[in-house]
Amino acid sequence: MKSIQERLRGSITPVVTPFTDANKVDHDTLKNLINWQIQEGSHGISVTGTTGEPSSLTLDEREAIFRTTVATAAGRVPVLLGSGSTNLDETLRLTHSAEMAGADAVLVIVPYYNRPSQEGLYQYFTTVARSTSLPVVIYNIPGRTATNIEPATVKRICQVADNVIGIKESNRDFEQVTKVLHLMGRGFLVYSGIEALCYPMLTLGGAGHISATANILPRQVADVYNLVVQGEWEKARELHYYLYSLNDALFWETNPGPLKAALGMMGKIRPHLRLPLAPISQEHYQGLEKVLRQYGVLPEEGGSD
Repeated sequence: MKSIQERLRGSITPVVTPFTDANKVDHDTLKNLINWQIQEGSHGISVTGTTGEPSSLTLDEREAIFRTTVATAAGRVPVLLGSGSTNLDETLRLTHSAEMAGADAVLVIVPYYNRPSQEGLYQYFTTVARSTSLPVVIYNIPGRTATNIEPATVKRICQVADNVIGIKESNRDFEQVTKVLHLMGRGFLVYSGIEALCYPMLTLGGAGHISATANILPRQVADVYNLVVQGEWEKARELHYYLYSLNDALFWETNPGPLKAALGMMGKIRPHLRLPLAPISQEHYQGLEKVLRQYGVLPEEGGSD
C-alpha cells in the first residue's frame, strides 16, 4: 500500500461549501461535487480551506462537512480536511474531529489576524501536530493571514513533529519555495495554492496543487500534474497557458465569489455566499460568463440546458 506521502500528490481540489436557499450547508450537493471531482480524475479532495468559507461556518458545520466528505470519498482518493482556525482550542477540536472522521491528513492554516511571531507559529504548529496522529500540512497564505511562516520555522517544526509532511504555499515568492525544498529535502510535500503557479511549482519539485480552478475544470487541472509525471513538459506548459484566462477570472473578486457564480452558471450549485461575502458585480458576472463559454462549460447560447 502506498504511503500518504506517495498518495497525497497531484491535483487536490479545494471543494466549495454549497448552501441551500435557507443558508444551510447543502450536503447532498456537496456529495455530488465530490463524486464529480473523483470521476473527472482529481487526485484528492480538500474541504474547509479558503475556498470552502471556513470562517463563515460553525464548528459543528465544519465537523459535519468532514464526515460527509470522508464518507463520500470512501477511500477512492485521499481527503485533506481544513482544520485550522485562529483559535488554538478550535483547531485542536477540529483536528481531533478530522481524525475521528477518518481523514487522511489535515490542512492547518497559519493563524490569521493575530499576526504571530515565528516563535508563536513554532509553538502553535508543534502543539497541533503533537495532538494528532494524522499527517499535517501547513497552509501558508500571507495575503489572507498577514503573516508568512518562514522556511527556517517550518524546519524547526518538522524537527520535533515528524507528522508535519508538507506545506501549501499560497505564496508568489518562489525564493521561499526553493528555500523550503532546500531545507526540508525534495521529499517534503509542497503544493501550489496560487492557480497561475501550479505548473511552475512542479518544475521546482512541488508535490502538486490545491487550485480553485479544479472546481470548474477538474480533469484539465489534474492533467497539468499527470503530464509532468509522464515527462510531457511541453504539453503541461501549454495546458498551463490554456488555463490562465480562467485562473485569472476566478480571482477578479475575492475567492470563492467568482467561483461560486461560475458553478451556479454551470448548474452545479446554488451560488450562495455567506456574509460578509456578497455576490460578484454584474460587470464581473457578465465577463466571467464570457470566459466560461470560451472553455465550453456552459450550454450554447440559445440552446437548451
